[in-house]
Amino acid sequence: MPLGLPYTRLAAFYFAFFGVLGVLSPYWGPYLRGRGFDAAEIGILVALLHATKIIAPNLWGWVADHTGQRMGVIRLACLVALVAFTGVLLPGGFLWMALVMVGFSFFWNAALPQFEANTLRHLGEHTDFYPRIRLWGTVGFMVAVLVVGEGIDRYGTDIVPTVLLALFLILATVSLTVPQAAPRAHDHAGGHLLGVLRQPRVIGLLLACFFLQASHGPFYALYSIYLQDYGYSGSAIGGLWAIALIAEIGVFLLMPRWLPRFGHRHLLALAMGLGVLRWILVGAFPALMPVQALAQLMHAATYGVYHAAAISLIDQYFTGGLQGRGQALYSSMTFGAGVALGSLVSGWLWEGIGPAQTFYVAAGVASLALITILLSVPRRTAGAPAAA
Repeated sequence: MPLGLPYTRLAAFYFAFFGVLGVLSPYWGPYLRGRGFDAAEIGILVALLHATKIIAPNLWGWVADHTGQRMGVIRLACLVALVAFTGVLLPGGFLWMALVMVGFSFFWNAALPQFEANTLRHLGEHTDFYPRIRLWGTVGFMVAVLVVGEGIDRYGTDIVPTVLLALFLILATVSLTVPQAAPRAHDHAGGHLLGVLRQPRVIGLLLACFFLQASHGPFYALYSIYLQDYGYSGSAIGGLWAIALIAEIGVFLLMPRWLPRFGHRHLLALAMGLGVLRWILVGAFPALMPVQALAQLMHAATYGVYHAAAISLIDQYFTGGLQGRGQALYSSMTFGAGVALGSLVSGWLWEGIGPAQTFYVAAGVASLALITILLSVPRRTAGAPAAA
């Protein structure tokens, strides 16, 4: 462990942040359906949650890079997100819910890219240690999935906003304890943002990541509803999500060995190829729990391997003073625009062509990611760190 690394506080932030996501991803759709929204409306609302990632991370990334107050931005984002989310407790229809989701997610989505940049600064040359900190986010996600799944079986989906408020409060509190990393000697280097963005390898990476995350749209927006309609209980749904997360933790522990051995291109291609297979299995065999469990195991590749390899390349491509904006751009293009478009379209397709066919479309989008990564990312990236 690097000397002076605030490991516990960094890990606690990831735990709380992804704890929020661990409630939103599997259970927000069922909660919204319980409030009377249909699949198309749920698709739009989930799309709004991710669409704010298109603007918010880039805006706050620019502020953080120019002021140097990265942790100040993170703390403000967490506190305002907490206050804004309280609007969920008030009665209201579709437009009110849309306003609340845009309000809290605009700030909440600003926090993670800047925290990633702060974590990487704390690590310095020891970026191989990143997955061992980031895995606590997966642990937080898994704990939230399991606990809330059991709670929904006992008390119904009405518990979801209360649990989320508690997690937002914990996140805001933890953010106040995390120190800002000291600036690096080359923080004002890194060139011009447009110069980096013109590079074919950068364009190709961001486009491939966009396609892969767009293919996750129906999964994040409607997968739990899909399982509910086939008779799965809340605990069973939570268990399937937990399978994915346990596999993801294993991947984060292994990535420090895998990245230097196999390289970014091969690992990203593997992740995207398995994404094609995963969505085909989800669409074709919804009633077979062992097949769904196998598909969930592939999350280790379609998220764990993918994210660790992609963020490592982003850290190489966007250096010095561009680091915060590079992380923000990656977040906005993938988890923002990609998931938002995928969620929005999946809501329409769900009602139009059916759930299974929607996942087959997702498999086709994942295949575009695979083709793009093979055409754009070099076989070996010179000077690659062990992992990030």
